[in-house]
Amino acid sequence: MGIELARHEAEYAWQAKVEGLPFKVVSVIENQQLEEVSSTQLLQRLYAVLSQLKPDVLVIAGYARPAMLATLLWSLGNQKPAILLSATKKDDAPRSWWSEMLKKWILKHYKAALVGGQPQKRYLIELGMPAEAIFLGYNVVGNESYHPKKIESLPLLVERPYFLTVNRFVPKKNLLFLISSYAAYRQEAGSNAWDLVLCGDGALRPQIEKYITELALQDFVHLPGFLQQDELLPYFAHAHCFIHASIQEQWGLVVNEAMAAGLPVLVSNRCGCFEDLVIEGINGFGFDPDNSQQLTDLMLKVSLGQIDLAKMSHAALEHIQKFSPDYFAQGLIQAVEYALAHR
Repeated sequence: MGIELARHEAEYAWQAKVEGLPFKVVSVIENQQLEEVSSTQLLQRLYAVLSQLKPDVLVIAGYARPAMLATLLWSLGNQKPAILLSATKKDDAPRSWWSEMLKKWILKHYKAALVGGQPQKRYLIELGMPAEAIFLGYNVVGNESYHPKKIESLPLLVERPYFLTVNRFVPKKNLLFLISSYAAYRQEAGSNAWDLVLCGDGALRPQIEKYITELALQDFVHLPGFLQQDELLPYFAHAHCFIHASIQEQWGLVVNEAMAAGLPVLVSNRCGCFEDLVIEGINGFGFDPDNSQQLTDLMLKVSLGQIDLAKMSHAALEHIQKFSPDYFAQGLIQAVEYALAHR
């Protein structure tokens, strides 16, 4: 049984497709955006849904939102074991002693956790959760939707070879840094340079457009805007390499998507997925998101024939197969069994 707080929200304008799923999805807020509903209304409706459904185990997405903490309280009051879904790692943000103590207290009330990878597991262990209660597989996508053979016939929307990135246009995604690194790359690569496609939208778009103009990159940097998954697929299908330059990222599911499309990846070493997904020199490379020259050099290396792109593409596709919905399901089953055995 899936319980979603709302079908729509302003911050992430994805269109959810729940028709035909082999399980029921219940929306706490059905006909409004999440941001339009007061916290009091949301929690009242959430408790009504939980009391009606009477779940045996609750799998709760993090502890940052009040609604998730309220669900944990419901589980404690009704003596139902709770499992934490977490993509948080220690270096996501500056940590204070009092907030870490509060987290340790909260975590004592979960029986198990399902996390993305090794950095996320280490952080929960540091916060006091037993290692044997933490399972892997949280951060996955439906790889088959992106498989190169499935999307290769989609239309070619950019004529020249290109690097691809997909982000919200917000500061932590480090897009001005990426554009600056790309400008230096173009100067060195000359007529052999690839284009750059930035899919997404957000508050920084005017600043990004101005910066592209200042650097005279209008003919080479493409801004197709915010796109739904089906609209993104042609860009994944024909890209030559994917870049994710965030300075702070719990995981970065878009890297999963890029690898599932068979793309070599250049990934900031501060992304939560970096340790588990990127095999240095095999399916991609990591870089310091404060070191522009390092990213510029990697762009040159990838685009000027210094590596076997086809081999790297195959390695990316092969490695991401483990990180599948089945991997999520296996980890969740293990977490549920552990939670039931230790309630």
